[in-house]
Amino acid sequence: MATTDNTDYGDDVVAVPLRHPARWIFGGIASVLLLSFIWAVYSAKSIQHELVAKYIFDPRILQGMLVTIFVTVLCMAIAAILATLLAIMKLSANPLQRWLATGFIEFFRGTPLLLQIVFWGYLGIIFPQLVLGVPYTDIVWLSGDTSDLIPALVAGVIALSLNEAAYSAEIVRAGILAVDSGQVEAAKSLGMSGGQTMRRIVLPQAMRVIIPPMGNEFIGMLKNTSLLQVIAVAELYTAASTISSANLAQIELLVVSGFWYLAMTTVLGFPQRALERRYGRGFATVGGRAAPRAFKVGRS
Repeated sequence: MATTDNTDYGDDVVAVPLRHPARWIFGGIASVLLLSFIWAVYSAKSIQHELVAKYIFDPRILQGMLVTIFVTVLCMAIAAILATLLAIMKLSANPLQRWLATGFIEFFRGTPLLLQIVFWGYLGIIFPQLVLGVPYTDIVWLSGDTSDLIPALVAGVIALSLNEAAYSAEIVRAGILAVDSGQVEAAKSLGMSGGQTMRRIVLPQAMRVIIPPMGNEFIGMLKNTSLLQVIAVAELYTAASTISSANLAQIELLVVSGFWYLAMTTVLGFPQRALERRYGRGFATVGGRAAPRAFKVGRS
């Protein structure tokens, strides 16, 4: 039975981007609320803005900021190395390595970071003397008071590094598992050892998955350094608290420390995005190029 098609194929099809007025409405509301909050804080009569301006570039604040940056970079470097080793151990065919890695990760993830910092800071109470050497012999390589060998700064670095390694190990493990197993088999067929395969094939490809969450961990580490106040490490928040205890300007010094934390985390976002673009080359990412747009079809 013959049918009649009355469709006019002579008209051109025009693709028009879909409009989303709800997004603009909610975005506008959120912007108004944010600006209102900022203005409310700024206009609060209880905040003395002259004190904020006075201490924002105070040498003690700047020195504390440098300590914060130093501790953050050092802890993340140590944690990244330990996390890679733990991830490899957890993926190992050797059950002893898997159990050791799993025990380490579960212990440091299962106890509060503040508790770990206090433990390392007060280690001298448990072990007044530290002796490093060969057990059950007279061979001693290093000995001395624990408080001298592990001062507050070193104790803080140890606590933050071990805790971060436990969390980062799972990130590295997820990145390694994201690499196609065929890549490993191809490397073995070329005669590469397990270490060479991991270093030259697996880890470079895993970086695409590892970098984004590790960037977040880096920023989290920077803010977690404020917990070192409990063991008197002279980082940014400790410096601000010391000043505020003398002049009773707690709110003003909170604003000062908050400003510098925000500034540091903002600056850290730039290298993170650069690394994401570098290791994400060849993959479709919203950060690397424009996100796909929705269209509606019409006729001219």
